Amino acid sequence: MRAGLVQLNVSDDPRLNLPVTRDLIRQAAAGGAGWVLTPEVTNLLGASRESLARLLHPEAGDPTLAALRADARELRIWLLIGSLALKTGEPDETRFANRSFLIAPDGAIRARYDKLHMFDVTVSETESYRESAAYRAGDRAVLAQGPWPVGLTVCYDIRFPRLYRALAQAGAQVLTVPAAFNDTTGAAHWEVLLRARAIETGSYVLAPAQCGLHATHADPGRRPRRSHGHSLAVDPWGQVLGDGGTDPGVTFVELDPEAVVRARSRIPSLTHDREFTGP
Repeated sequence: MRAGLVQLNVSDDPRLNLPVTRDLIRQAAAGGAGWVLTPEVTNLLGASRESLARLLHPEAGDPTLAALRADARELRIWLLIGSLALKTGEPDETRFANRSFLIAPDGAIRARYDKLHMFDVTVSETESYRESAAYRAGDRAVLAQGPWPVGLTVCYDIRFPRLYRALAQAGAQVLTVPAAFNDTTGAAHWEVLLRARAIETGSYVLAPAQCGLHATHADPGRRPRRSHGHSLAVDPWGQVLGDGGTDPGVTFVELDPEAVVRARSRIPSLTHDREFTGP
């Protein structure tokens, strides 16, 4: 199967982002991709919490989700919408959801996954993030039956290997890591973390990413955020199959299910867990 990883540079206005996203998805399908994947927060990035409350929709009424489901149906492709920022619809929850969707070629939602781990970090004295202030964390790992068995994750999840091991042991052959990775930590850790998760699990890792400096139309005075880019596809032996660089576009890769079988038979570490005591 050919996969197309879509790399985006979205702004904080979903109305401006959607036409660009749809165009790149169509480019991916025209290039032969039967499975197209978009990054984390495909609909918008960088808005203040006040603007999020004004711009976002619940899942049932989200224009980006509706349009991309229609595109998947028209193009007859599997589509991973890396994630969308959404209102939860929960009466006592003022925060938002960061939700990944796997869409089938008939446009149906095959699986949903709410990001488990929130990016609450201080990168430097001048750069800190508190994702949990705006987004509430999910509480469930998701194995989806898509074009192959797929383990759904999002961005900061990549730093928690236990999640990926559990997904692979449950049957996942492909692990998806759509991201809007911080440029500082991305330069240091992005590739090595993705390759490590592939090697540890004998799985394909597909990681479509946001890139560049994100425009702030809804909040023109807000400091723009920069994302690392480098959408990455890694094979089950840990080799990089494709790197999206630093500009928007599509990266095509060929996936072979036998590569998973070969990697796991050569080093069957998924079956070698041992109970232990301590520390």
